[in-house]
Amino acid sequence: MTSRLVFSVPGEGATTSLTSMTSASRVAPEDPLAPLAQINVPVDTLIVAGWAGRDRDAAEHHIAELAALGVRRPSSTPCFYRLAPALLSQDDAIDVVGETSTGEAECVLVRCGDEWFVSVGSDHTDREVEAYGVTVSKQVCAKPVARQAWRFGEVAGHWDRLVLRSWVSANGERRLYQEGTVAGLLSPHELMTRLGPHGLPSGAVMFCGTLAAIGGVAGGDVFEIELHDPVLGRTIRHRYATRALAIAD
Repeated sequence: MTSRLVFSVPGEGATTSLTSMTSASRVAPEDPLAPLAQINVPVDTLIVAGWAGRDRDAAEHHIAELAALGVRRPSSTPCFYRLAPALLSQDDAIDVVGETSTGEAECVLVRCGDEWFVSVGSDHTDREVEAYGVTVSKQVCAKPVARQAWRFGEVAGHWDRLVLRSWVSANGERRLYQEGTVAGLLSPHELMTRLGPHGLPSGAVMFCGTLAAIGGVAGGDVFEIELHDPVLGRTIRHRYATRALAIAD
């Protein structure tokens, strides 16, 4: 089954490939008045990278965080969960079952033909279901993705300086939920290496791992995510509400 994502992408930018991502790309700061291109991406492969921490202590913290909720420790890391592309959503709201799901801000890699793009998304997951099946818990929730993206080549040379943030709102109170650079997570190049010799095909989307939650895992009515580029002075943001469906007895 194929899904479809549409992104607004600024400028022409650099076209650095994943294999050459260690070579710095010199890109001028973004012009806020520059026209945006519309990129239409048919998606037939969706992968969520789990337990993708580069720093062992940080990865262990996230594993322990979820173990406290009853989630079984992985036998090896990272894990690559293959999900239905139909789960991808760029809407302002998603439906969830009950009130046990939470979001997680993640960088999202998108391959369209020979081009690579990066955006921000949320690996929304049902934590109650996760206690008995991680893949199932991810498959039962939509995967929100922002409507903006950058060309990967524009950020490849300073990837580790990108900052992920998220906020959760519950009962009218909004609080910072996640914050940190992606330096604590495996790089796209490392994820591709771990994924296998063929990497991501055209039409593939991969969520690249998340940061630990501030104050522990918690759900809410509204989740906000952002990816900030301090070098080029720009930010991709997305906000979505969760609508809890009643559970029939």
